[in-house]
Amino acid sequence: MRSHDRSILEYLYDHYSGALYSVVLRVIKNEDIAQEVLQDSFLKIWDKIDTYDATKGRLFTWMLNVTRNLAIDKTRSKEMSKGRKTDDIDLLVNRIDNQEHSELQVETIGLKEVLQKLHNDQKFVVEHLYLKGYTQSELSEEFNIPLGTVKTRTRLALIELRSILKVN
Repeated sequence: MRSHDRSILEYLYDHYSGALYSVVLRVIKNEDIAQEVLQDSFLKIWDKIDTYDATKGRLFTWMLNVTRNLAIDKTRSKEMSKGRKTDDIDLLVNRIDNQEHSELQVETIGLKEVLQKLHNDQKFVVEHLYLKGYTQSELSEEFNIPLGTVKTRTRLALIELRSILKVN
């Protein structure tokens, strides 16, 4: 493999891709992204074979670690973070509904109706911060809104929500 013989890479892929893919799929639940990470891992294995030290362990163990680390890195990436945050609110509600928790559903407490009473800019901020998981900094950066404006809209929205719900 250090001589970069493609037939060796094909052999490794044919014999080990299934095992490595199952490890990636345990870390990343999305099959499309998991396949992408598997491909990236074989490219990294191919490029970094010179760093493999046979005295420290078996080749498969090294390949497994490279693959697992890439999968973990992918879950921490901005791409995955944005994907999780941009899930539709209805999908989020359905996910909560499908879980066997005793928590109230968004529909049950009338959250959508309450949010409709806010100004559009305040509703936008509340939905992204509290329902889609953005931080104030991420919201500011993603939608090009000054951080101070995000904070002000959040504060005004919370004051308005307290008034609507008559919470002290």
